[in-house]
Amino acid sequence: MNSDPSGLFAPLHRRRFLTATGQGFGYAALSQLLAPADGTARAAAPSQTPSDQNFGALDGLPHFPPKAKRVIYFHMVGGPAQMDLYDYKPAMNDWYDKDLPDSIRDGQRLTTMTSGQSRFPIAPSKFAFAQHGECGMWVSELLPYTARMVDDICFVRSMYTEAINHEPAITLMQSGNQLTGRPCIGSWLSYGLGSMNQDLPTFVVLVAEPTNTEQVQAISARLWSAGYLPGQHAGVSFRGKGDPILYINNPPGVSDDVRRQTLDSINRLNRIAYDRLGDEETQTRIRQYEMAFRMQASVPELTDLAQESESTYELYGEQAKQPGTFAHTALMSRRLVERGVRFVQVYHNNWDTHGNTAGRLPDQCRDVDQPCWGLIQDLKQRGLLDSTLVIWGGEFGRTIYSQGGLSRQNYGRDHHPRCFTMWLAGGGIRGGTVYGETDEFSYNIVRDPVHIRDFHATVLHQLGIDHERLSFMSQGLDQRLTGVEPANVIRDWLA
Repeated sequence: MNSDPSGLFAPLHRRRFLTATGQGFGYAALSQLLAPADGTARAAAPSQTPSDQNFGALDGLPHFPPKAKRVIYFHMVGGPAQMDLYDYKPAMNDWYDKDLPDSIRDGQRLTTMTSGQSRFPIAPSKFAFAQHGECGMWVSELLPYTARMVDDICFVRSMYTEAINHEPAITLMQSGNQLTGRPCIGSWLSYGLGSMNQDLPTFVVLVAEPTNTEQVQAISARLWSAGYLPGQHAGVSFRGKGDPILYINNPPGVSDDVRRQTLDSINRLNRIAYDRLGDEETQTRIRQYEMAFRMQASVPELTDLAQESESTYELYGEQAKQPGTFAHTALMSRRLVERGVRFVQVYHNNWDTHGNTAGRLPDQCRDVDQPCWGLIQDLKQRGLLDSTLVIWGGEFGRTIYSQGGLSRQNYGRDHHPRCFTMWLAGGGIRGGTVYGETDEFSYNIVRDPVHIRDFHATVLHQLGIDHERLSFMSQGLDQRLTGVEPANVIRDWLA
């Protein structure tokens, strides 16, 4: 005899859940744990300052006192050309339009964009460089604001990766593996360290719109997936324009009290389902709804930039007043970490300069140069830089040889995984450091190579985590962000 003729306790398969919850799934997509599961939470006044408490951290974490509490990670999607920005190679002027020596390329795998070229002519950078700061860092004329803060930054010229195409390269940079479906670094930090603010997500994603959109790359939510970690550790994507999150506001005619009653009823049904089936994702769903409800109070205050002073806009630039721009996302990043968000991931597109470097790279640098400088100054003034790790970089570098047509004034560059430049600031990083060295072609590393595993291990270390001791059982293995191959914390980066 069927003891459940209503079907209420039937297993909640995905299709049935989607059908039953309808538009409410927009709230469930706000993937955050952290809320009390008793269904009694009310929208609270937004927290204005970061908390020293970690809500939901794993037992025993952090493993040791952290230097950084939070991270802002600027990812330049497409791969910036290191020799046009930070890796000065004046000897290449004498190599203009000469072929890259076979001994330098050494049989390297090339992309299909240039593997069919009959020649690989050298394209020296058309942009002027100068030394700056006490550290004497060479910086391109395209980055005048960055040049002013080189003594606050650790420049790493010797990053390398095995990935040569965008999707696997970005996935590797974000998750430690070229295969999709693994947790990204933000999810690992959410899982290990928990939240510093119960009214906002632990991990927020912002996608900035570039001024130049000549060749943008696809940016998918797989990059901020929780992978095999519990779903609440996925990044929450804030939109650049309009409501930051869909369904953050109640529909017309629906009050907070009505919304509260609705959620209480849904939560009671979900708890019945959990008691019967024991599915942990049901508990996650309950907490996601509660987080969504509290965010209705905290997010509007967070995204109201009218509170910011004119002196702040002078730091970031006038574009900070325009939602969706990189400058706006940089300012929003400061507001997020100021309120206790653990990890802010910002993507800026169109760095894939296969052609028209002269036309595109200046636009890209104008988008990011002053806002990055403004962010560092802003964090410093507010006493947040020492505890906030700021990261800037792409998924790989570019080739010294030209793709397509070559002239003294313009050229293109293909993907190059063997060496590229990133920088880090704040969060216990030693400013005024220039780490690693490449050959005169900016093609091969000749000193202090840094694999992405080492980069991940160092970032985790700054947040008080031993990368070998943060793991999650999946598919019968203790999975880690840094995988099973050797990974080293780069001590020379640390203050």
